[in-house]
Amino acid sequence: MVNKISLKDEVNSVGELFRYKRVGTLNSHMLNVLQAQNRVLDFHVHENSDEMFYCIEGEFDIEFEDGLTHLREGDFIIIPKGTKHRPVCKALVKCLLIETEGTLNKENTGGTYLK
Repeated sequence: MVNKISLKDEVNSVGELFRYKRVGTLNSHMLNVLQAQNRVLDFHVHENSDEMFYCIEGEFDIEFEDGLTHLREGDFIIIPKGTKHRPVCKALVKCLLIETEGTLNKENTGGTYLK
């Protein structure tokens, strides 16, 4: 059976900040939701995968070497593979991340990704 998923319900079910929850798989792409607040990750690069951030609720920035891109609820951004970036979350934000399987790891998530 095919099931529908509510992104808001799924992200609200995550009991703690910075904990990734897989909510689906699309071909070789994993879909994870998470809540973040008052966190800036180190700059990093995904060499083998584009990465998409969709802002479910709140707002945050993605910082690049040449500036910031601000995202609000309903916005998304696709970061091409090989692009140095980092999320900057000041207030509470809830988002969906889409990238190929194996892209997330402890080195580029601040150690909070559990497979």
